[in-house]
Amino acid sequence: MFNAVIRFALRYRMLVVVMSLALLVYGSYLATTLPIDVFPDLDRPRVIIITECPGLATEEVETMVTQPIEIALLGASGVQAVRSQTTASLNVVYIEFDWTTEIRAARQTVQERLGTLAGVLPEGIRPQMTPPSSIMGQIVIAGIYRQPGPNGGELMPVGKTGFLAELVPSSDKSHQVSVWKPVDRHRVDSWEPVKADNIQWAEGVEERRATLTITGQPHEVLFPTAASQQMALRTIADWVIRPRLLKVTGVAEVFIQGGDRKQYQVLIDPAALLEYDVTLQEVEQALKESNINTSGGFAVTGETERPIRVLGRLGPDSRLVLEDLRKITIKANETRSVVLSQVAQVVEGPQFKRGDGSVNGQPGVVFTLVKQPHVDTRSLTDRVEAALQEAEASLPADIVINSQLFRLKNFIDRGIFNVGEALVIGAVLVLIILFLFLLNFRTTFITLTAIPLSLVITTLAFRIIGYLTGAQLSINVMTLGGIAVAMGELVDDAIVDVENIFRRLKENNALATSKPALLVVYEASKEIRSAIVFGTAVVILV
Repeated sequence: MFNAVIRFALRYRMLVVVMSLALLVYGSYLATTLPIDVFPDLDRPRVIIITECPGLATEEVETMVTQPIEIALLGASGVQAVRSQTTASLNVVYIEFDWTTEIRAARQTVQERLGTLAGVLPEGIRPQMTPPSSIMGQIVIAGIYRQPGPNGGELMPVGKTGFLAELVPSSDKSHQVSVWKPVDRHRVDSWEPVKADNIQWAEGVEERRATLTITGQPHEVLFPTAASQQMALRTIADWVIRPRLLKVTGVAEVFIQGGDRKQYQVLIDPAALLEYDVTLQEVEQALKESNINTSGGFAVTGETERPIRVLGRLGPDSRLVLEDLRKITIKANETRSVVLSQVAQVVEGPQFKRGDGSVNGQPGVVFTLVKQPHVDTRSLTDRVEAALQEAEASLPADIVINSQLFRLKNFIDRGIFNVGEALVIGAVLVLIILFLFLLNFRTTFITLTAIPLSLVITTLAFRIIGYLTGAQLSINVMTLGGIAVAMGELVDDAIVDVENIFRRLKENNALATSKPALLVVYEASKEIRSAIVFGTAVVILV
């Protein structure tokens, strides 16, 4: 068979050259469309269930939650293994399916089995399936924080003017306020100062409020406490940035750490409960019943029907929420009703948190992004970067988003660069060694053509295998390492073949009656073909 291939190549030389050039062009194009990742796609169909069990100990979670879920899932269609992790107030169950199972079918199977647990699990406990994610884990870690001003002070926006006011504490406990016009939020040294007059302070216990005049217009600037700033930063992260990131196609989940999640906290006074004869359950029930909207039927006026709604839901202004909470009636008496402000203190405070986050030494909020299975990491990172830039542009200039904390794309690009550098160095060394030994540019060039042709044929093989199996192959560290090793063996075979042909042609030219050049090439290649094939096979087997 190999002899027939050699005869065909020698007989239709121009056709082989044209086909090689076409393969080189088309294969180069396909190489630019292949996905690039760190490792091959090893995402086995897997569903993860997380169940929060507030107030339950580890043993109770194991017996009342974990075991019923595992029993319901065992034996389901396509399920290969069920594993679980149980701790206090939390349960995580991993369900692994057969490789041929579609992830949608797997999630549907799990959802159907979870439906059979109604009435089995404790009241208020609902197992939740996590979004399908890749085993590669986090691909991007970004952070948001408030940066200091040009003078190192605290920045706050001045209404909707686009200006920023900087509060710089001095040694004599007075406050100095400077106003800036941001040019580039990432370069505070480029900001332009703005003249502000008639700065007057109205300081309270929890806040610092200043009134100043800019271009003849009065403006009010509020400098909140550090705790309030952290809650505001977390609110921006939860309601502005996270939804924008989840909108990006390919993002499975966005985890947030750091900052303070805002809460309206009701701090009960036990002595006041005894004084007004109110129980804690009555306070809890009154709070539940106060924060709802309900329907009041409808009113018919002539031929018009209008719905009636009873509005009782609190918000969105936090100041009004606090006032409305304090006025909630806890217990109605004949003489005077007991309101919440009489038995409790209502404040705005941070939720208890585990862990914290900081960016560049500043308190901040950290985002961890996880991708969906079978998604190109590099292209997804670019889309995430564009989304973060879009979100940052909508925020005041004192808030900065740092998307460079961690990027898996950088590791991928570095690995590809290292392998590509090794291939280039190998090609240059082969060029130098071949020319020094053969002293012929033509044979050196013919040998080097094996490198790009083999690479583009590998790309075509990736595309064909992906078409046949339905799983698209990617360029990753493992495939690039294999290609690098194969390049060495391939160039070695090409050198042996070309050198033997070159030597036989020289001997043929020295004869008095020389043979045809094509015949000499065929016999020289045929002479060492078996040795090359078996030698390469031994290397592959080893």
